[in-house]
Amino acid sequence: MVHKRVTFYVDGFNFYFGLKRTRKSVCGWKRYYWIDIVKLFEGFLGEGQVLERVIYFTASPLSPAKNSRQSAFLNANKLINGDRFEIVRGKYYDKQFICPYCKASVPKPEEKRTDVNISIRMIGDCMLEKTDVVALVSADSDLVPPIEFIQKHCPQKTVKVYFPPSNYSNDLKDNLLHHRSKPVLLIKNQRRFDLSVMPDAVTKGTKTYTIPEKWKE
Repeated sequence: MVHKRVTFYVDGFNFYFGLKRTRKSVCGWKRYYWIDIVKLFEGFLGEGQVLERVIYFTASPLSPAKNSRQSAFLNANKLINGDRFEIVRGKYYDKQFICPYCKASVPKPEEKRTDVNISIRMIGDCMLEKTDVVALVSADSDLVPPIEFIQKHCPQKTVKVYFPPSNYSNDLKDNLLHHRSKPVLLIKNQRRFDLSVMPDAVTKGTKTYTIPEKWKE
């Protein structure tokens, strides 16, 4: 039996802030910050499918405290999952905004390159025959064009979209409906999150990564 290779392309910014919005309104979601991301999405595989890898697209926060928390999460996942978990980094830049009240110029960090990195990787993996199923984890409508490209030029590939908790895109939904598919709403799959929470301390060999204090319930 030939198994279909499934690659998950996770928009880390969209996923994290979806969790953040959800935990403010729904009790218990804070613990999912500390999630085994590979185990989570492996739970969505169907019969005859095999996980190729989970690719997590993100950028390092400019804040040292936030960067430390993110690094703990990424390093723990890499320690557990090895080559099945890949990190692709964009960048944060300080973008100047004008305060509507005092009219002063205020720097605000803005993430760059993530949607471009996701687009290039999805298309590249399809063209180079590195995957059979493209599983996008994002509700960013800017990712409709690369999805349309794959559907047109790689019709043998299957495209699936998973909306992070509290995030939704009508443009992505309409595209899928046009192709007789529909998005998966992660907020309706809390049981899979429960089964994928990492232990507070993740250890392998001499390395240990622990859940940040701020993320504990």
